[in-house]
Amino acid sequence: MARLDGRTALVTGASRGIGRTIAQRLAADGALVAVHYGRDEAAAKETVLRIVEAGGRAFTVRADLEAPDAACALWAAFDAGLAEIHVEPGVDILVNNAGISSSSDLVGTDVAEFDRVFAVNVRAPFFVIQEALPRLRTGGRIINISSGVTRIAAPEMLTYAMSKGALNTLSHSLAKGLGARGITVNAVSPGIVDADSNAMWLRNDPEQVALWSSFSALDRIGQTADIADVVAFIASDDARWITGQVIDATGGAKL
Repeated sequence: MARLDGRTALVTGASRGIGRTIAQRLAADGALVAVHYGRDEAAAKETVLRIVEAGGRAFTVRADLEAPDAACALWAAFDAGLAEIHVEPGVDILVNNAGISSSSDLVGTDVAEFDRVFAVNVRAPFFVIQEALPRLRTGGRIINISSGVTRIAAPEMLTYAMSKGALNTLSHSLAKGLGARGITVNAVSPGIVDADSNAMWLRNDPEQVALWSSFSALDRIGQTADIADVVAFIASDDARWITGQVIDATGGAKL
C-alpha cells in the first residue's frame, strides 16, 4: 500500500516547476491530487496527464490567486471537481506552493508590485487555509512553501523575502492552533532550484550554474524532486510528530 492511499491533496501552482513535481510525487504515493493553476490550463492538464499515465489520479482546479475572492473560487472548484469524480468531500493535504518572486530592493519597489507579491504569497495562502478548515480532516497536513532567503540578508529581493517570512510565521502559529485536531502545519524553504521559473537565467548558462552551486554545501543546484521528496515526507504519517517547523531544503546554502 502506498503511504498516502485514500487521501486527497490540493497543490497550488502545480502546473509547472516545484508544484508539478510535488503533485506528481504525492500522486505516486497514492493521493488523489487537485492540480491548481492560475492561467496556464494546458500546463495543468499536462501535469494531470503525467500523473494518470504513471497510474495516479488527479484533476485540475483553476483560481486566480491575485483576486480578492481567490480562496472561495479555489475551494468551489475543488468541491466541484470531487463531486464530478464521485469522491467524498474533504481534503487531507494542502500544499500552498504558488508564489511570485520580486527582484526589487526597497527603493525600486512600487506599491503595485508590493501589493501583488503579498496578494499571491501571503493573502492567498492565509484565506485558502481559512476556507480549508471545515474541509480538513483530522490528522491533515498543511505545508507552506517558503524560501531559504528568509534566513539571509537579501536586500535586492526584500519584498519577496518579507512575504515568505510571513508564511513562516503563519505556519508556526497555525501549528499551535490546529494541533488539537491532529493537523500539522510546516513550512519548507527551498534554495535555488532548477525550475521553470528560473530557466531563463539559469539553464544553459554554465557560469550561473557554477555561481549558484557554490552557495550550497553540496555544490550543486537544487532539483524540483529535492523539494517534492521533503514535502512527501511531511505529508506522510512518518512526519506525524513534526509541526510548527520551517524545514530548510536549500542544500545547506550560505551556511
